Amino acid sequence: MTKIRFATVWLAGCSGCHMSFLDLDEWLLELAQHVDVVYSPVGSDIKEYPDNVDVCWVEGGVANEDNLELIHQVRAKTKLLVSFGDCAVTANVPGMRNMLGGVEPVLKRAYLELGDVTPQLPDEPGIVPPLLDQVRPVHEIVNVDLFIPGCPPSADRIKATLEPLLRGEMPQMVGREMIKFG
Repeated sequence: MTKIRFATVWLAGCSGCHMSFLDLDEWLLELAQHVDVVYSPVGSDIKEYPDNVDVCWVEGGVANEDNLELIHQVRAKTKLLVSFGDCAVTANVPGMRNMLGGVEPVLKRAYLELGDVTPQLPDEPGIVPPLLDQVRPVHEIVNVDLFIPGCPPSADRIKATLEPLLRGEMPQMVGREMIKFG
């Protein structure tokens, strides 16, 4: 049996979608029989996104230059790209900073106006990635093949999406239990 080369990516989000993924509990053992996890922030320390990924679930919006670079790599190297959770699908909570009107007002508010002891802007090239003007949902940057809304999606929804993929089929994203936001 050929295993699916499976990856997950975490961009601008809270990691709640990955935590919900871990809520699959003992079913993760069954999943492990069908997939090789080739990249993930959960349980691995792989630094470079690999070639020839079959399925990748992306959590979070695209908020900074590192996110932008990674999502382009992911799309170029992945057959089936899944927008995983409300932040990836709509930009959700990270996208709330868009209302402030760009990078400068966001940094000023967060680091100068609300700074506690030594208010200063984070500026360490190569360490702190520059913010993009707006946080964008994944599909506004690259083509997405499947959307799984939810904040976070429940373990049941995640399993109901994964099971058909393991059989080489596309899941049916219909009905409240599969497409409800929030």
